[in-house]
Amino acid sequence: MDSAFQQCINPDCRATFDVSEVLTACKHCHGLLDISYDWDRIPVPSTLSEFEARWSERLQPLNLSGVWRFRELLQFAPEKQIVTIGEGQTLLQRNDRLAQLCDMKPGTLYLQYEGMNPSGSFKDNGMTAAATHAHMTGASMTACASTGNTSASLAVYAAVSGLFRCIVFIGSGRIAFGKLSQALDYGARTIQVRGDFDDALKRVRELCQKHPIYLCNSVNPFRLEGQKTIMLRVLEGLGWQVPDWILVPGGNLGNSSAFGKAFAELKQLGLIDRIPRLAVINAAGAETLNQFWNTDSLRWESGRPDPATISSRFEQMDRTDHRASTVASAIEINRPVNLIKALRALDTCNGVVRSVSDQQIIDCRAQIASAGFGCEPASGASLAGLLQLRSEGVIGRDDRVACILTGHELKDPDLTMAYHSGDPELHQKKLVPAGIHNTPLANPPVVVNNDEQEILTALGLA
Repeated sequence: MDSAFQQCINPDCRATFDVSEVLTACKHCHGLLDISYDWDRIPVPSTLSEFEARWSERLQPLNLSGVWRFRELLQFAPEKQIVTIGEGQTLLQRNDRLAQLCDMKPGTLYLQYEGMNPSGSFKDNGMTAAATHAHMTGASMTACASTGNTSASLAVYAAVSGLFRCIVFIGSGRIAFGKLSQALDYGARTIQVRGDFDDALKRVRELCQKHPIYLCNSVNPFRLEGQKTIMLRVLEGLGWQVPDWILVPGGNLGNSSAFGKAFAELKQLGLIDRIPRLAVINAAGAETLNQFWNTDSLRWESGRPDPATISSRFEQMDRTDHRASTVASAIEINRPVNLIKALRALDTCNGVVRSVSDQQIIDCRAQIASAGFGCEPASGASLAGLLQLRSEGVIGRDDRVACILTGHELKDPDLTMAYHSGDPELHQKKLVPAGIHNTPLANPPVVVNNDEQEILTALGLA
């Protein structure tokens, strides 16, 4: 559409390209791309609350979608070409039990539960936008590299729409069967590459550049356009009030990048009067951003982060064959493709970066589940990060915080069962990595004989 265009984020380039082109990098400098808009040509509502009126018209598919309900803020596609399967019908839920755990006041902690999406994760917010652009450009084959959620999401959009074939590349490392089973069930052609996610992504990018295959990983700028609507639903859930903090797990850094872009645009349009702070929480076994931010002091620097710092750390990874390793498979990524955009988001949102251990992640996942929201392991990083930032005094007791829960607990049921059962055989099968132990949060089944007295004893009623 004439009001939308693709634009290089490199301030020394800023080349623009039509939205009809299929690009994952600038053709001139190879920088990352944004979807940008001529806002003067788009009839944006004067207040965010005007979007609420579409709930009364939700029998119309675009108004049912929690992405396309805000379509004036991602105005790149003709409505007749939008591909939607009802994504984005997610909840922002106040949770005072977890607030108490974090020594915060009641009414300050909220969970944005993205497990309610059609494929069970936040990826559907971005995939509806990527699938729409694929449809716009006439793609007949789509592909992605995945640790699980991306493959499930792309596969379900391909299956429901019937518009294109779906090819999924996975690494030979750990992938949660709950996620892989979705891609297989939805009919995706799955290719397992010997290597990790970074190897799979490198290979699929090369193939998509050489062949007419549409790439749907988050290096695709249209993916991130859809993901920015997660923040619109957070604002909607707070009555259009801006929270003090957003906490999000850091993997390939698509979410954090999209969130920063969302708030920058809303502030530019006068739809919010301030921007919340952003905390990106890495797993300790996949903490590339944490190392760049807190060890190397790498910053956005008005779009010119130090290239020597970036290349030095990646070269060190190559020399030592360093690989990411965490129970949180969704964020088990060593070389985040959206690193530069994430630096921009952290700059926009006065952000911080932290890493948390696998033990903290799975304990916090169990805490979240016990409070009523079963989520995938990576989601536990949000709460673990909050506990850490509270202990440091960075987040205040009165601050209003939204933690992003990225996916449903059935994405990785094996880990959940292993955590609660304490079965040593599950440790031997490496469903629970070495060094992870059970805690008082574990809730194993109690085995008794088929005897009334034994059952009453187990129930504490004898």
